[in-house]
Amino acid sequence: MEHSILRSAKTKSAVEHVMHMLFVVCGLIAVVAVLFISIYMVASGGPAIAKIGVWEFLFGQIWNPEAGTFGILPFILSSIVATALAIFIAVPIGLGAAIFLTHIADKKTGGVFLFIVELLASIPSVVYGLLGAMLVAPMIFKLQNMLSLSQSGSLLSASIVLVIMILPTIISVSVSSIQSVPKAYNDASLALGASKMQSIFKVILPAAKSGIAAGIVLGVGRAIGETMAVMMVAGNAAIMPSLLGPVRLLTVGISLEWAYSSGLHREALYGIGLVLFVFIMIINILLSFILKKGGKKS
Repeated sequence: MEHSILRSAKTKSAVEHVMHMLFVVCGLIAVVAVLFISIYMVASGGPAIAKIGVWEFLFGQIWNPEAGTFGILPFILSSIVATALAIFIAVPIGLGAAIFLTHIADKKTGGVFLFIVELLASIPSVVYGLLGAMLVAPMIFKLQNMLSLSQSGSLLSASIVLVIMILPTIISVSVSSIQSVPKAYNDASLALGASKMQSIFKVILPAAKSGIAAGIVLGVGRAIGETMAVMMVAGNAAIMPSLLGPVRLLTVGISLEWAYSSGLHREALYGIGLVLFVFIMIINILLSFILKKGGKKS
């Protein structure tokens, strides 16, 4: 009997050791992958930025590969404005939808709506681009005509398409985060005399803020990294952005010119990729800092 128990304990110990090593290896693979991508992006895009000049590359307003001029400020500003506008619109709508699905709609209705939201998240981006080109762009074009702007594509069209694309991600992650808050929090708040809305906004949402922030980060990542849908509605003009004017985002700049690029031109496209990579890192670092600061205050 004792021998059997001892043997079973040794087997469990061996299994736990193997699983521990497996998890360590998985973690190391993830870290190595991130390091490899970081080193590759710096090694590929860094030389071009050095050749062109950091100031000229980041703050130059003219992109003309034929003339050897590589200024990506219009791309940077277009990406920032389009992403910021999309997030500004999508976050309140997404958060409101998540609250509706978790605390207002009945279980059956909430389940149906959540299924539709998850279905929207799986639609390919080119389909969103097609819908944007067929539905959103014509409406914006009518507005442009009213204002005597004879242009094709616009920053506003791109932002609206991005809103539609990132909403399912924000809603799904927010719903999961709100549902993970213990029911006792809500019950205790109601027992202390808080109304349903007060309980949601003062107790539930603060408790779920980390998960909601993660959903926003994923939304930002998808918005700033989107290519095909934006390419179909933005107009793709390498000029300084205006709300109703055509623009070219960072990702679109790479995909449009990659096939025929060579030499310094291709290196400059790698440089755009490096700038995009740094953008995502900065956004994640800033959000992490804000969350930690908010957590200390609370």
